[in-house]
Amino acid sequence: MAGVVEESNVKGFEKGQAVFGRASHGACAEYVTTTVKTIAHKPEQLSFAEAAAISGGATTAWMALFAHGGLEPGQRVLVHAAAGGVGSFAVQFAKWKGAEVIGTCSTANVDYVKSLGADTVIDYKTTSFEEVVQDVDLVLDAVGGETLERSWSVLKRGGTLLSLVDVPSEKKAEELGIHARFSNELAPNEVFQAIAQLMAEGKAKATIGKEFPLQDLRQAHELCQTGHGRGRIIVRIAE
Repeated sequence: MAGVVEESNVKGFEKGQAVFGRASHGACAEYVTTTVKTIAHKPEQLSFAEAAAISGGATTAWMALFAHGGLEPGQRVLVHAAAGGVGSFAVQFAKWKGAEVIGTCSTANVDYVKSLGADTVIDYKTTSFEEVVQDVDLVLDAVGGETLERSWSVLKRGGTLLSLVDVPSEKKAEELGIHARFSNELAPNEVFQAIAQLMAEGKAKATIGKEFPLQDLRQAHELCQTGHGRGRIIVRIAE
């Protein structure tokens, strides 16, 4: 969510300040409550919609790449579902860090993923990624299932496999000499602020797919549940 502080009893956040982050009990209301640990100040350069898009996709990508993946400049990264809510940010963050970025997506999103900065884009509808990709340092999987299983073979020994949807086999990871883990941890507000600053400096961007007024909340959820579409879905509570 993103909005303006109406009341605060903590230091650092005052009435009238623009903030963004996560609400404690959902955000589809004119007034919501939250904690100091899950909000950050919104830079003036960002719209409320852009700021609201950070929590979830961007923070998940950041935690996976840097907190869990230990991504370093010069490493090779494979991002599955690179046009998705997490993947689109992961491509940008990895490129900003100085990594070589490979992304998989559908035919319709190839040009979009290229525009995010991916060095190589693989159309999964026409090409099996494991046939053209080898020796990567990090795989970020937001698909799971068969895609996760096929990803083991593209990692170099000592590499890291991070899945956002499934728990990778510890036994298989040990046999192959790689690190593997489930990565879907909520980020602290320091991460929110770091991402917002990166976006304010023009080094990353949020793609807004579609905006709905509050009375059309059902349609927003129905679109989300299709599992398709490009960019974040925004619900505007008030103008």
